[in-house]
Amino acid sequence: MIAPQLSHSLTGWLDHCAALNDAADHTIAAYRADVQGFLAFMQQHHGDAVGLGPIARISTGDMRAWMAHERGRGVGARSLARSLSAVKSFYRWLSDREGFEPTAVLTIRSPKFTKKLPRPLEETAARAMIDRVEIQATEPWVAARDTAVVTVLYGCGLRISEALGLTTRHFPLPDILRITGKGGKMRLVPVLPAARDAAAAYVASCPHDLTDGGPLFRGVRGAALNPRAIQRVMEVSRLQLGLPATATPHAMRHSFATHLLTAGGDLRCIQELLGHASLSTTQAYTSVDAARLMEVYDAAHPRA
Repeated sequence: MIAPQLSHSLTGWLDHCAALNDAADHTIAAYRADVQGFLAFMQQHHGDAVGLGPIARISTGDMRAWMAHERGRGVGARSLARSLSAVKSFYRWLSDREGFEPTAVLTIRSPKFTKKLPRPLEETAARAMIDRVEIQATEPWVAARDTAVVTVLYGCGLRISEALGLTTRHFPLPDILRITGKGGKMRLVPVLPAARDAAAAYVASCPHDLTDGGPLFRGVRGAALNPRAIQRVMEVSRLQLGLPATATPHAMRHSFATHLLTAGGDLRCIQELLGHASLSTTQAYTSVDAARLMEVYDAAHPRA
């Protein structure tokens, strides 16, 4: 069992992540599971309860033993890298407060893995998704709502949390939206007429009171719209359209960026529009575009 002092420290670190890094609930839950799993292994590895003392004395060999154990039970390189990142972050925070040397943990190299490229939709598929979403609901206002959300995702490049975080104070949607994204990073996002029109059609038909300053997009009973509702309607739509499982709400954001890049958009500008802290994150889209160009080349190039 984890010692009370260490358990308290884990809770303190998670609270720190939630407050300072603006981490989502599911991210905090993943951090907790990763670090608790690590501590449980160390308890079994050393044959004793894991307290602050043993944790401060963990060696490079202990770290390698944990990583070997994780790989041995089928944990992939990507998942192990995520767990190691959480453990390192916890150790860095804990060592600052408790005054021990965390080098043995922090110097362990993360397993290498191939980063997955974003999976955007083709332009025609993105438009088809918006059209198909509109016909799923039996109530006209719900259909208008779902269409508005997906149009905003694609037209503005928002994360689903950002789109559902819009309030009635944002309506009517302006030419430029001020969005607060991950880590409290603020950015300005142009709003296409199609997105403004879709939002206006939804508001005009919504039966709930939208003058209270609450969420712009509402569920059937008037509460804030759950992202799962949009995920479900897109799941049904993608199956009907024959699109892959990667056709998710987040794919609309990827599609927004990729289509801008394909049309000649500047990578730095796209970085700003997406709210990426690092250009390297945005540069993944150049690989997507290059891959598409190679497909065209392979299909069209004459071979002897």
